[in-house]
Amino acid sequence: MSVVGAGALLVLAGATGPAAADGDDSHDGFVIKDPRIIESSGLAASRAHPGIYWTHNDQDKNGALLYAVDGKTGKTVATVTMTGVGTPRDVEAVSVGSDGNIYVGDIGDNLGGTWSHVWIYKLPEPKKLGDQTVRATQYTVKYADGARDAEALMVHPKTGRIYIADKKEEGGGLYEGPAQMSASGVNVFKRLGDTGLWTTDGAFSPDGQQLALRGYLGGVSYTWKGEGKKPEREGRLSVPLQRQGESVTYTLDGTTLMYGTEGGQSDVEPVEVEGAGGGSDSGSSGGSSGEAGAGGDSGVGGGVKLGAVALAVLVGFFGLKRLFRRK
Repeated sequence: MSVVGAGALLVLAGATGPAAADGDDSHDGFVIKDPRIIESSGLAASRAHPGIYWTHNDQDKNGALLYAVDGKTGKTVATVTMTGVGTPRDVEAVSVGSDGNIYVGDIGDNLGGTWSHVWIYKLPEPKKLGDQTVRATQYTVKYADGARDAEALMVHPKTGRIYIADKKEEGGGLYEGPAQMSASGVNVFKRLGDTGLWTTDGAFSPDGQQLALRGYLGGVSYTWKGEGKKPEREGRLSVPLQRQGESVTYTLDGTTLMYGTEGGQSDVEPVEVEGAGGGSDSGSSGGSSGEAGAGGDSGVGGGVKLGAVALAVLVGFFGLKRLFRRK
């Protein structure tokens, strides 16, 4: 790993973006109050229930569970138990498709990228909130260039195609799933290109024009170029400083990015999307703060990669006890 200099410290000092408009509860931050949720690794705005956010633990001792959290109160209003799947290994991401389904990414790899396959679960988003059991479809996933650890799964809102961004310290990649997922065969995801980011989550804007990828210390906004094409980097995200930044989702209108973190009583913090027009057809800029630097390196903090010195500072100052891969 390279040593991070003053540039990375400037990123830390200026990472917090503008807050959402006061009085708009659906865009305010909140605290996840459910004591069962101690490793909130994924976050997705509900399409069926505005103001509700779906989340989950990495590894839930109570089973294959999803939690619906009220964005006004932070309280869990529904717990969904998934059936039709095996025992989850490392659930890292959740995304709500425009097809009325929730997609759950059991895509983390506690062995550092050595599992032969990972899984994606699909289940219909419940029309009514309340504790319930829902049968899910399980998809087996492999990567064309070999096993890897990943924490970001995104479903494109227009095409329904699934994308995964892997988590790699020296800069990961973005992977595209097949046009049609198969529940009986193996679904091979192919690399579209490098992200240069230690990605912990990602999200498409509601209009499908932007892709936001976040890491622990920063993130990148991309202009979406279409299926089979590498997205174009457009700027850095104003990612707030958090205990262990793990998740991100757009609000339904595309005007705000909601950033989540792990730990008990974890915060979800809003950051306005610069240039958003206030609707799902708006040309949002993904909450970028400053233009991307030249060249292909799009690592956190505008091309500055995390190094041993920065990690030591963060562990000591922010208490990121599990900044390196957990378990």
